[in-house]
Amino acid sequence: MNQIEQLISEMTLAEKASLCSGADFWHTEALDRLQIPAFMLTDGPNGLRKQAGKADHVGLNESIPATCFPTEVTLASSWNRALIEEVGAALGAEAKAEKVGVVLGPGANIKRSPLCGRNFEYYSEDPYLSSQLAKHAIQGIQSQGVGASVKHFAANNQEHLRMVLDVQVDERTLREIYLASFETAIKEGQPWTVMTAYNKVNGDYCAENTHLLKEILRDEWDFEGVVVSDWGGVDDRVASLEAGLDLEMPGNQGINDQKIIAAVQSGALSEAVVDTAVARILRLAFRVQEQMQSVTDDSVTHHQLARKAASESFVLLKNEAQSLPVASDKKVALIGRLLEEPRIQGGGSSRVNPTMMDTVQEQIHMKLTEEGAASYYPGYLLNEDTDADLIQEAVAGAAAAEIALVFLGLPQHYESEAYDRQHLQLPVNQTELLAAITEVQENVVVILANGGPIEMPWLSSVKGVLETYLAGQAMGGAVADVLFGDVNPSGKLAESFPMKLSHNPSFLNFPGEKQQVAYREGLFVGYRYYDKTETEVLFPFGHGLSYTNFEYRQVTVDRKELTDEEEVTVSVTIQNTGQRSGKEIVQLYVQEVNSQVIRPLKELKGFEKVALEAGEAKVVQFKLGKRAFAYYDETRHDWCVTSGFFNLLIGSSSQTILGSQQVYVTSTAVHQLKFDRNSLIGDLAKTPAGKQVLQQMNLAPEPSDPADSNDTQLMDEMTNKMPLRSLVTLSGGRFSEETLTHIIETLNANG
Repeated sequence: MNQIEQLISEMTLAEKASLCSGADFWHTEALDRLQIPAFMLTDGPNGLRKQAGKADHVGLNESIPATCFPTEVTLASSWNRALIEEVGAALGAEAKAEKVGVVLGPGANIKRSPLCGRNFEYYSEDPYLSSQLAKHAIQGIQSQGVGASVKHFAANNQEHLRMVLDVQVDERTLREIYLASFETAIKEGQPWTVMTAYNKVNGDYCAENTHLLKEILRDEWDFEGVVVSDWGGVDDRVASLEAGLDLEMPGNQGINDQKIIAAVQSGALSEAVVDTAVARILRLAFRVQEQMQSVTDDSVTHHQLARKAASESFVLLKNEAQSLPVASDKKVALIGRLLEEPRIQGGGSSRVNPTMMDTVQEQIHMKLTEEGAASYYPGYLLNEDTDADLIQEAVAGAAAAEIALVFLGLPQHYESEAYDRQHLQLPVNQTELLAAITEVQENVVVILANGGPIEMPWLSSVKGVLETYLAGQAMGGAVADVLFGDVNPSGKLAESFPMKLSHNPSFLNFPGEKQQVAYREGLFVGYRYYDKTETEVLFPFGHGLSYTNFEYRQVTVDRKELTDEEEVTVSVTIQNTGQRSGKEIVQLYVQEVNSQVIRPLKELKGFEKVALEAGEAKVVQFKLGKRAFAYYDETRHDWCVTSGFFNLLIGSSSQTILGSQQVYVTSTAVHQLKFDRNSLIGDLAKTPAGKQVLQQMNLAPEPSDPADSNDTQLMDEMTNKMPLRSLVTLSGGRFSEETLTHIIETLNANG
């Protein structure tokens, strides 16, 4: 009997039940009698939110100072695994300094709709990118001996009615899009905890969803850590415990403890289920206790890291006539209230109290030479009221300058946890200001601060657009670094920017009705939809410009044919052909040539960020295995590859493909087709026995004119699409019911 088993054997049922929920808002229960320690969990996708005073879940009460790193929407645009791991390690170090055992993050939910109010806490619309980045965030946090809690598992893609919403989604879509965003992060990142989502999936709350928690998370993915509820996210505590939810947060004043006790005493719940949950919680408690040595928090170093992370994540969306970088001797007009009242993070439970703040004005002034000058004009109010005097003053300032840097974005009340966005537009007073400025100044660059995509009907009237998203406490210095060229922008979009909201595939089914939302777009989320439907976007997934240029050449593969049990290595040479050092994000997409199932046109299956000096070239390599070619087969409950040709596409965005190779992948799985009366004649060719039957039947009639290919095609199509039962009715007596039955039995016996 090990230590954990010994402790459990010495506990009363009441003590076991008490350990299955929190002691208060942020702490687990301790059991002094058996020297079982408590530990603290607290928010922190982009910074630690440890509340020193009265606790609340939505971030209204003040928390201790901590580094406010760029939010996940910003960091995702870096596409830099190592950078995200470095930020995670800094976050873990701050948590450890504050005796926090588990950080509630990262968020790995898919951006199904750009309207989701919490999208700033999530990485991407693409599950491969999201899961890769979440994995490295987890590894960074846990490298400091602090647990991560990847969240919100699963299909938490809107805030509207999030605590009661029932997400209706088919199994294939769930597996390929919404669960795939978590799968690699959990399997390879090995988080200490997984947090369940508030919502239901296909009728069952995530906190008591046996399919999600037991069949997939535990049995398939071999997750051995603690499953914790989102705060207040448990409906039926006994059902959730049975399904695999170990720890309910926050504390429930013993109400649900009594339900657990009563269920065990009545025989409705096995005490072994409680013991299993308690064992996981104890292992985590002792693990945290072992790691809680004293460490020193380095806020200055972490502020510099926040600046580096932000500057590498900014996305240069447009740069006409090389308006950026700005020369240090220019006369610059700095315009926009968001410049002096910056939005550096989202609202709600992730809100961090920054240790310090860079101001954009000060940082820009530090970049200017004596010949340069920068003047500031507010231009608009954040309450959205139009102020004619502010506009007039800003227009005059823009007219007198050589370049106008206009800071626009979404006010705090536009996007937050607990509610969704209503549209993708900037406030009217900001667009009115921008229109007036572009009338008097042709050299205008817009700097955006927002948690998600916006519509840009004004795009053609400006020379440049720099997307900073919500960039954390060092935003001011990072913006100055990029605008003046000390840092070459290298971020790329981790989400598509549609031309307008109605183009988004979820538009007609968001946010649902009657506490239910149907994911009718299926697999076609984000760029998968825009590609398939040839819908023009404002900026595609993976897009981002640089101050230098890159050339892609020599795309090769180490083999042209492989089985789905083998790997193929794809190589491409990238050269920096410009005059500045820079970083390029090389993207690899996989496309099945003639798919027998509905599939996206292409899917991201690899990416690498490569740093290149001016003139330097490097070879970038990718390894692809079975999952890069597979789809989830609902009938076989497994990932399957269909034998066939696949294009391996190398590009700088989802819509800028610069090289490709084709490979043939052979499936090694034995897929036994079962035939019946309504199986198609054409399907017989998919099995050896079926091919023999086709040859024996010799069903294809000769066309009256052998040169008439249309007749041949017509007869082939008609024959191949006929059900087997047609052999009896259309063969002129050649096939009887008995013969058909014999054929079907032979096919199913021999495969």
